[in-house]
Amino acid sequence: MPGGTSLALYRGLTGVLAPAIPALLQNRIRRGKEDPGRIGERHGIASLPRPHGTLIWIHAASVGESLAVLSLTNRLLEEPDRSVLVTTGTVTSAELMQQRLPPRAFHQYVPLDLRANVVRFLHHWRPDLALFVESELWPNLLLETRRRDIPLALINARLSAKSFEGWKRAPGLARLMFGSFDLCLAQDDAIARRISALGGRNVRVAGNLKADAPPLPVDESALHLLRCSIAGRPVFLAASTHEGEDQAIFAAASAIRQSGALAIVVPRHIERGETLQSLAEARGFICIRRKNGALPGPQTEIYIADTMGELGLFYRVAQVAFLGGSLIPHGGQNPLEAARLSVPVLAGPHTGNFEDIFRALFEAQGVGRITSSEELAQLACRLLQNSEEAARIGEQAKAAADRLGGALAHTLEATERLLANARA
Repeated sequence: MPGGTSLALYRGLTGVLAPAIPALLQNRIRRGKEDPGRIGERHGIASLPRPHGTLIWIHAASVGESLAVLSLTNRLLEEPDRSVLVTTGTVTSAELMQQRLPPRAFHQYVPLDLRANVVRFLHHWRPDLALFVESELWPNLLLETRRRDIPLALINARLSAKSFEGWKRAPGLARLMFGSFDLCLAQDDAIARRISALGGRNVRVAGNLKADAPPLPVDESALHLLRCSIAGRPVFLAASTHEGEDQAIFAAASAIRQSGALAIVVPRHIERGETLQSLAEARGFICIRRKNGALPGPQTEIYIADTMGELGLFYRVAQVAFLGGSLIPHGGQNPLEAARLSVPVLAGPHTGNFEDIFRALFEAQGVGRITSSEELAQLACRLLQNSEEAARIGEQAKAAADRLGGALAHTLEATERLLANARA
């Protein structure tokens, strides 16, 4: 069968590459992409014992997906005999999960998708239910889980039009993969139709779990220090920015500098901090980096916030926020984190990762979509110079974000039913 042939080719290729894996992991360790103390987990070797009772396994790709399921994790743990295992593949997500997972929930790195690794992983953990988040589908991981008759659900499912076209070129493998799930909970109607067309079973629309996430946390002492250092200056925040957007952000910073406003730039990849500082200083800006422990002073024009897990801090001091990944064909970043804290949201034309959410926020705000660096600078200046308008738009964004909720209840009900049916 076509799907079986594709799977056999995949397993053959990963088998051929297996001897190179140790060298690959060592290279990633040198680059800070792997945790050397937990490298065994990438081979499926658990670093913790399996807890007694029911174990629910949630697999997410990285930071955004794992944060999206924190509220679901808390609700699942309302039953006292349960534990939750969260797996991800990145060091940054592991660090955040260590900080934010509740009692009876714990993190492990997902095993690299070699069959032997996956078998070791599943043999140790023996989950009673497996929840895969968004679009994180690895063939061996998924199909070995299915082979053990572990109930499987794809939750908060996301499948872009581009990814859909890619899956259509391997229809047999698509049916094998998407048909392995007992339940697929899509973020919207378009995604549900794509998953159904690829062979997904029991496909429903539940909404986006990110719309039900609580506001980002903040260290109150850090917030007090930052507010004191800013000393009442209006703040333009460029959040989760990507390479290719720097010129537009610097243009906005140049436009607002005459009003005394501060630009805070939070790169999506914090290792870009030094590069951003060099680019800013080459353009004549007075610029400092948070990673070096500095706080912005009265003369600071650009503050590079190259640290992890502090977006909640910067949104709380911002008067307006631009969401990165939207002026380049990346698909945008999650705008709900800003909206939940009553910050007006601005973004470019490329917001396919969160299109329905951006559309709802922009309709509520009446503004927000920009198509050029000039438009970004103009709108940022307008809102920084009119605090009352910015506050009103921010409240409209928050109200729209609140209306988008409901996915958590739908997801919890469906997964509880799936678990109960498996036990019946």
